[in-house]
Amino acid sequence: MDTRSVSGRTIISAMDLERMLDKCRKFQWRVDDLDWTVTPRALSREDEIAICQYFTDMAGIERLAKALFDEQRKRTENPVLKKIFSTFVVDEERHAVAAERLAAHYNVNRYREYEQNPALQRFVPHFVRAIRYVPAEVANIYITAGELLLDVALLRSIDDYVDDEMSRQVMHLINRDESRHIAVDYHMVEYYASDEYVKYLRKQGLPPPHIAARASWALINVLYRARPFVRSVFFAPMAVVDPDGVRMKEAFKRIQLLGKKPDVAKRPFAKFIAGVQYAYNTRPGKLLFGNVLSRIAGIPEEVLVDLHTEEEARRYAAMSYDELAEDALAAKHLH
Repeated sequence: MDTRSVSGRTIISAMDLERMLDKCRKFQWRVDDLDWTVTPRALSREDEIAICQYFTDMAGIERLAKALFDEQRKRTENPVLKKIFSTFVVDEERHAVAAERLAAHYNVNRYREYEQNPALQRFVPHFVRAIRYVPAEVANIYITAGELLLDVALLRSIDDYVDDEMSRQVMHLINRDESRHIAVDYHMVEYYASDEYVKYLRKQGLPPPHIAARASWALINVLYRARPFVRSVFFAPMAVVDPDGVRMKEAFKRIQLLGKKPDVAKRPFAKFIAGVQYAYNTRPGKLLFGNVLSRIAGIPEEVLVDLHTEEEARRYAAMSYDELAEDALAAKHLH
């Protein structure tokens, strides 16, 4: 067990942060160390355009994750966590550069100019603004969900679809980094659901009205733009690279199950999302307010339904956060 202090408070954690920091430093890599001279496999016009667009959007998603980790780095007073998050910031920028290089690598025939998806462009500034004001636990929920969607579903599915050695080399290294990120994401979920964190919030008291107003407005904008962002950047590509939606459902199932953890379920934002999901899963709620509830939750309707069984919810609720993280990482290899 590791005893750590976050923002001046000591709590017990199953994660050895010093060991994690050693891993973060040991497994750094450079984009230029890869052999980019290899010839990409022949692609149809349709596939080349799709793949180049996917990697172009991936670069934007990775820089969004970079902004989140940078905000977490600024908020923590724990020196080891601060160093860990600093390595994650470097990781995400490297992933973005690698994605841009992959887009250029497969852009053999120059069929068109590629720009990031408009929904992604509209979402990013509001999201970056929001994470400066919303509680740290809310920002952490978003980054954990985003990392699960990336790691469990999108990256592996794109890699399988590309089916080329250059993509496999890069995705192997990115997935190795993302595995560390997910482990720490779950570690932070555990902290933000802890009694120690709740006691700290009570001592802090309510934020000044102008900060609360900014946070509320920022979160409203994020929720309003989240659904088109998720649908355009995650669901549209997955409809091509994972047409049965199996991996996407696996990722969202683990997001839902994480929210079923008793200590997580007591937190205000988790209650809000659970309430929206409960309302959607009633017949009147779905028929009369399905679209509105989907917009409020910021996710498409197809993942507002319960993706897990009651037995799974009970089993996952009893698991440790380390076990949940290991299960999420194992999900990458289920299909």
